[in-house]
Amino acid sequence: MTHTASSNTVYQQHPVSSAQRAQLKRQQPVVLWFTGLSGSGKSTLAGALEQALWQANRHTYVLDGDNVRHGLCGDLGFSQEDRAENLRRVAHSAALMLDAGLIVLSAFISPSREERQRVRKIIGSERFIEVHVATPIEVCESRDPKGLYAKARRGEIPNFTGISAPYQEPLEPELRLDTSKVELPELVQQLMAYLNQRGILDEAPVDDISLRSSQT
Repeated sequence: MTHTASSNTVYQQHPVSSAQRAQLKRQQPVVLWFTGLSGSGKSTLAGALEQALWQANRHTYVLDGDNVRHGLCGDLGFSQEDRAENLRRVAHSAALMLDAGLIVLSAFISPSREERQRVRKIIGSERFIEVHVATPIEVCESRDPKGLYAKARRGEIPNFTGISAPYQEPLEPELRLDTSKVELPELVQQLMAYLNQRGILDEAPVDDISLRSSQT
């Protein structure tokens, strides 16, 4: 699936800058990209972290792998090409949310290192935090909350990550968490501590140049 921008489109610059939107929300926009096997706890972690951030008066949004396939990516299947397109759309959606000043929590299996690197490039490495939810496959399969592993073992789901399709673990993720070894509240505390350490929850500085240009 090839995507080429039309020569008739021109990128529009608007008077309110990304930095001003972030400053209004008093936070540093960033994407936390939760990657891991089905059943590893990606969506649970993202949801729990969003709740903690909401309680801290932060502006967030969760992009979940299943949810986007009901709308934004509802026309895509699970071929390698469609999976790549799924992540491309999600990456650009996350980038728009960053521009709006949000902290974005994305929960996707995203099994390919190459595809995750492409997402990082779209979003910008300085605003991309890769979180490997490194729960062992044995634990994920024992949970099997959607019954997917059982179907994959019976051959009813082709190209199922971890069974009939590979998962390439991140080599150098910003964070690596295992939901089978650490309880959810402690994992959320670790994530919040990391965000504080990185200054993500600090008030964003005003972009003086953008502010001046919007007032002229």
